Amino acid sequence: MKLITATVFLASIGNGVHSFSATTSTSQPLPLTNTDSSGNTIDPLLIRAARGETTERVPVWMMRQAGRHIKEYRELCKKYPTFRERSEIPEVAVEVSLQPWRNYQTDGCILFSDILTPLPGMGVEFDIDEKVGPVVKPMKTFDDVKKMHLIDPSASMPFVAEALRTLRQEVTPETAVLGFVGCPYTLATYLVEGKTSKEYLEIKKMAFTEPKLLHAILKNLADSLGEYALFQIENGAQLIQIFDSWAGHLSPRDYDEFAAPYQKMILDKIKEKYPTVPTVTYIKHSGALVERMAATGVDVVSLDWTVDMAEGRDRIAAGRAKAGLSGRGGVQGNLDPGVLFGDFATIKERAEEIMKKAGPTGHVMNLGHGIEAATPEENAAYFIETVRNYRHEGQT
Repeated sequence: MKLITATVFLASIGNGVHSFSATTSTSQPLPLTNTDSSGNTIDPLLIRAARGETTERVPVWMMRQAGRHIKEYRELCKKYPTFRERSEIPEVAVEVSLQPWRNYQTDGCILFSDILTPLPGMGVEFDIDEKVGPVVKPMKTFDDVKKMHLIDPSASMPFVAEALRTLRQEVTPETAVLGFVGCPYTLATYLVEGKTSKEYLEIKKMAFTEPKLLHAILKNLADSLGEYALFQIENGAQLIQIFDSWAGHLSPRDYDEFAAPYQKMILDKIKEKYPTVPTVTYIKHSGALVERMAATGVDVVSLDWTVDMAEGRDRIAAGRAKAGLSGRGGVQGNLDPGVLFGDFATIKERAEEIMKKAGPTGHVMNLGHGIEAATPEENAAYFIETVRNYRHEGQT
């Protein structure tokens, strides 16, 4: 998508998108740290917690915090009806990213984008049907795989760089700018199935009848997704979350073969170049896989709501120990998004129970999955306020 200047863009859209300072295109990586009003170099609260450092309180943000549950976003959709417009026009993506941060004071501001956004840069075109979801021409043969190529994010996704750099300018020094990528297995489900699936039978058929073909797809994706993660870091992301949302449909044996090694390829590439950048992994319905997720070497395992937080912390520690990794490992989550449809007392009780079980270090509070579109904004705000006001013993 062709980029346009902020001046021309803002003149064309009228109300609905705030004015942002124009960013200057540069190949110089942004610093990972922020600078406060006194000129001091600081790490945001969320980053310190993700590294396992002692913090003054528990940081909080919400997966899918930018999007459909916010009225301002729904109004913006009337002017920009396609998801790709909203995520690939930098000023719109910045505005959508900032809405929950402005409204709720979340400790993390995540880039508004999609896990499929890098696909065209790999030679794989896609569209997002507002009713059906992502639509991709199914990949069935080695000839299809040969059409893929290593991504050059600066050429195919300059809008991501512009949005991230602008976000770093707009948020406060104590706020972390978060980037993310999808994982190879989850992206492969779209490439093989052609669209969202309930059973993922086509990719499982490929795994059991043509495993070499599936591994070729996964390897190509991992190479490019690792480059994309580095690109986000160099343009302002201070933490990378990797989403392998549909790996929860795999048996442990198949997770070990088709998911974990390719997650690790991305994580290793990040740590090789940027060892201080925290990494987080999330898989929906991952209760059977917690130890395996931790064994990849990721800094923080994001638990879904089906895992008890105290048990989850112990299982993460056990998974790391078995893999020969030092430290207990961090945890993110894991409030059931459905709780945000309850009353304030329920939200407070459930959120505080999770924080108590997680303990005072190495915990980033979040939901156990993305926030639901019908969630009342006042309930989301109360959840964030509850976490921000909570203190473990010794925190001030």
